[in-house]
Amino acid sequence: MTRFQDKNLPGKSIYDRIQKLFPINRSITGEGVRKSLQMIREEVPELEIKRVASGTRVLDWTVPREWNIRDAWIKTPDGRKLARFTENNLHVMGYSEPVSATMALEDLKKHIFTLPEHPDRIPYRVSYYRSGWAFCLSHNELLSLPSGDYEVFIDSEFSQGELNYGEVFLPGETSEEFLISCYICHPSMANDSLSGVGLAAELARVLSGRKNRLSYRILFIPETIGAIAWLAANRENVGKIRFGLVATCLGDPGAFTYKRSRIGNAPIDRIAEYVLKSAAMPHEIEDYSPTGSDERQYCSPGFNLPVGSLMRSRYNRFDEYHTSADNMDFITAGALDETFRAYLAITEIAETNRTCRNLQPFGEPNLGKRGLYENQRTLADFPALQTALLWVLNYSDGQHDLLDIATRSGIDYEVVRRAAEALSQQNLLETVACNDQ
Repeated sequence: MTRFQDKNLPGKSIYDRIQKLFPINRSITGEGVRKSLQMIREEVPELEIKRVASGTRVLDWTVPREWNIRDAWIKTPDGRKLARFTENNLHVMGYSEPVSATMALEDLKKHIFTLPEHPDRIPYRVSYYRSGWAFCLSHNELLSLPSGDYEVFIDSEFSQGELNYGEVFLPGETSEEFLISCYICHPSMANDSLSGVGLAAELARVLSGRKNRLSYRILFIPETIGAIAWLAANRENVGKIRFGLVATCLGDPGAFTYKRSRIGNAPIDRIAEYVLKSAAMPHEIEDYSPTGSDERQYCSPGFNLPVGSLMRSRYNRFDEYHTSADNMDFITAGALDETFRAYLAITEIAETNRTCRNLQPFGEPNLGKRGLYENQRTLADFPALQTALLWVLNYSDGQHDLLDIATRSGIDYEVVRRAAEALSQQNLLETVACNDQ
């Protein structure tokens, strides 16, 4: 489909990267985020780790205090320890206050989250901007607890520290930018969060080794507050963003979902929809809504950036979402490989799509004398090229771009692009606009 197409795409490398990051406890601030970013920087040296001090005003928000946790557990009346943070970091609600106390089971239950509909799973819960503490257990474990007094212990700490995020900038031939944004604030969540992190790191690695027309900016940020902090620091320059994708929920075997930008018909929307349809990937297209992940920050009305979100199973729509079942067994290297291919195909079309003008529009130009007609070698390489030449000539009127021609003709975009290159080399076609506006 594109010049990036490769039968050996690195799905396994992405999976292995996620597996290394999976055990680390992450939140919107803290050592876990810094450790994760440092691990990514070992593979992507262009990554810069940014710092925003606690208490900093960012748009209408304030960066919260930094939170770190060392240990936590519940001790039963018979001395057993359960809900051990060191065994599963989902056992403690994110941003829980420190506590060391003894209490009756009925009082403890007020500080326990479970999932009765999935009784064997541990839920994922956070409370970033409201004080409190809580544990998360499987519902079956809660039901097994005997009456009596329980010791509870959470060794956590709040400090006037910082919020961290990672930023990779890969300058291209132009200042127009393609933004890839993923969030790095979840603890052990393989599909929701880490699939985006692992794939974005691979994109950074691959794109850094290529000559690109567009500049690429890849963000590894704490969800919501990280996007807001980045926008606050870059509000004067966001107008350079011509394409954008929020990368999340990319590793499960479900069908694709593309959520359009708030603009609705921006070039990124047209490209993403074309890639999914032309590759015959099972998918759903949905209009923008101001709920979800960081696309709602980039698409807030004051910025209204051309940022969509390409996912597989949409957040909130798979049973494993925000539970301990969103683990390394839920994602596959094959699914990551396929998603990676789709992301690269989107970047390739963004790189090369343009609007052209036929320089000999009165009648069909004589392609034979220019070596473009019945060229057996070319036809063997690209059976559809002969037809593509005619489509490109006919619709290159300054009103239709190459993606539009590919969509109308049913010919693969790459064939249409090669046809346009061949016609340009014979001075039959000129570019009037690169379609990143």
